Amino acid sequence: MQKFTTLTGVAAPLPIINIDTDMIIPKQYLKTIKRTGLGVGLFSEMRYNDDGSENPDFVLNKPAYRNAQVLVAGDNFGCGSSREHAPWALLDFGIRCVISTSFADIFYNNSFKNGILPIVVKPEELKLLMEDAERGANATLTVDLESQTIKGPDGGTIHFEIDPFKKHCLLNGLDDIGLTMEKAPAIAGFEQKLGTERPWA
Repeated sequence: MQKFTTLTGVAAPLPIINIDTDMIIPKQYLKTIKRTGLGVGLFSEMRYNDDGSENPDFVLNKPAYRNAQVLVAGDNFGCGSSREHAPWALLDFGIRCVISTSFADIFYNNSFKNGILPIVVKPEELKLLMEDAERGANATLTVDLESQTIKGPDGGTIHFEIDPFKKHCLLNGLDDIGLTMEKAPAIAGFEQKLGTERPWA
């Protein structure tokens, strides 16, 4: 998993509450178990018209936000069904950080396991960040996980809280497999000891 340390990138405003996982990645894209290639389906019901053409009014189709790496979204982001394809789609599009006032628990935990940093801020802080994100090409935020800060284009800084264990995993690029592999020497030692003590096992 890719490490998350410091990210400086364009932030796209998505001031919609209760964005569920079906809005993030509709069900027709769930046939694959690959983590790549899902970016095309991200927010597809809002990004594309019925004829498949791009909806020019959707934020991620606007030139200033096509390469956005941060999403500033309304309350209760990632609610609905527990599809891991949602963070996969965000990551494949290029989104590494989502900022909101609250997240659905399953989406929140899935994000950390896939290298995405979900940040919870206060409503008044989200308002400021949303205003920053509405600046188009000048909507650049710097997210520093080590110092747990978000710095706006004018230099204003917001501090956020995060679970120390989740922070450790992101800073070091550790998903569940990576965490297990950290214990590889201990696992190998245990198996060797078990093989000696119980050769019949």
